[in-house]
Amino acid sequence: MHTFSETDPQSTIAVGRRGMLSRCGMGFGALAMTGFLNDRSVQASPFPEAALNPMSPKPAQFPSKIKHVIHLFMNGGPSHVDTFDPKPELQRRGGESISAGNLSTERPTGALYPSPFRFRRYGESGIQVSELFHHTAQHVDDMAIINSMHADVPNHEPSLLLMNCGEARLVRPSMGSWLTYGLGTENENMPAFVAMCPGGYPIQESQNWQSGFLPGVFQGTYIDTKHTEIEKLIENIRNDRVNRSEQAAQLQLLRSLNKKHLEEHPGDAQLEARIQSFELAFRMQTEAADAFDVSREPKHIREMYGDGVQARQILIARRLIERGVRFVQVWHGEGQPWDNHDDIEVNHRRLAKQCDQAIGALLTDLKQRGMLEETLIIWGGEFGRTPVVELPKQGANAGKINGRDHNHWGFTTWMAGGGVKGGYVHGATDEFGFKAVEKPVHVHDLHATILKLIGFDHEKFTYRYAGRDFRLTDVHGHVVDELIA
Repeated sequence: MHTFSETDPQSTIAVGRRGMLSRCGMGFGALAMTGFLNDRSVQASPFPEAALNPMSPKPAQFPSKIKHVIHLFMNGGPSHVDTFDPKPELQRRGGESISAGNLSTERPTGALYPSPFRFRRYGESGIQVSELFHHTAQHVDDMAIINSMHADVPNHEPSLLLMNCGEARLVRPSMGSWLTYGLGTENENMPAFVAMCPGGYPIQESQNWQSGFLPGVFQGTYIDTKHTEIEKLIENIRNDRVNRSEQAAQLQLLRSLNKKHLEEHPGDAQLEARIQSFELAFRMQTEAADAFDVSREPKHIREMYGDGVQARQILIARRLIERGVRFVQVWHGEGQPWDNHDDIEVNHRRLAKQCDQAIGALLTDLKQRGMLEETLIIWGGEFGRTPVVELPKQGANAGKINGRDHNHWGFTTWMAGGGVKGGYVHGATDEFGFKAVEKPVHVHDLHATILKLIGFDHEKFTYRYAGRDFRLTDVHGHVVDELIA
């Protein structure tokens, strides 16, 4: 495993913790170092070599305000022309047939379909936002809205992987895994990367938060937030049969067996990841139960976020980063809830109502706590939707002409928080909202910019695997400096 270096990205080789211990006189030299480390998780852990954990805090390549990322993922592809990309010409010419030229769609489409939602200006910047996101729009002066995003294909599976992992087909580490690989964690009693999706996995399942060829310790921890009881949120979080000291003794025995096995099979990444998972599970028992229990929040805070699963998991996201979790991905439901091929007015209104108040509350809450400057908020889906109506077919939208098809040619993503240029709209789609035509931003460019905000040069932040240096942006991507304050 190679870590990054500004001068030589291949200059430092990281050794597994037990490999390090075996090289240091049975570990006594390394164990002596723990007394010099100011790490509360090491002091509290029954595993003193935790100081050698690859999740230990690490500095970025260059200074950054951002310590945490919350990715609000609107699964299925929200319509940009109904949310953050107003199109007066679309409203004026609704019902007309237009030629899309060589812009293909996944399914047959028809005439221009005007947005059923009203837009109005917000904040000192006067940026227009749809009525669907009235609460979120109160913070438009803190947001950089990218209306010129584009991806590669109009299909969920490859577009989800492109947005989350930087590669549409091959196995690659997710963005959260890259971040935790680069920065480690501030709290080794909690997972560094948490993915919350209520009701089950989304399309492509755990590939969306996979560690890929990075060590397994960097993979996201999935939480099904439809549950409210901690025992259902996190399986086996409590052991009612033995006390904590007895568990520690059991884990000491397990560790000795694993150590012996690891000595016989050095470099076994899967075994190393399994050992780290056992140790993290032990440490999580107290702190995780507290982090996911929103009933411990004051009543006025819970009311500010609102009711429902989305509100609760967005509040949990704030509680997680408050406890040092690096990357929190908040999915809006299983499947593709924003994938509204029909009844877009009813469905988009319902979906926005589930999350808009909580998103606005999150931005307010972070600002009041002085945490917005150290947190990067990202909102968006895997693509947008067409400005033309999707023609009816057999199945879900049979007989209906009131929805939109997938659109990867142009869509919207916005960011807010530390280092982001607030009150700014970047780029534009054409007069109808079909294609990004002004200052287009590919997903690779978005990733390069996110890494720059966090403190990494996307071209030098690499990992050597199979004889090649890989990066989140592969061989692509350009930083969009206009998005950075």
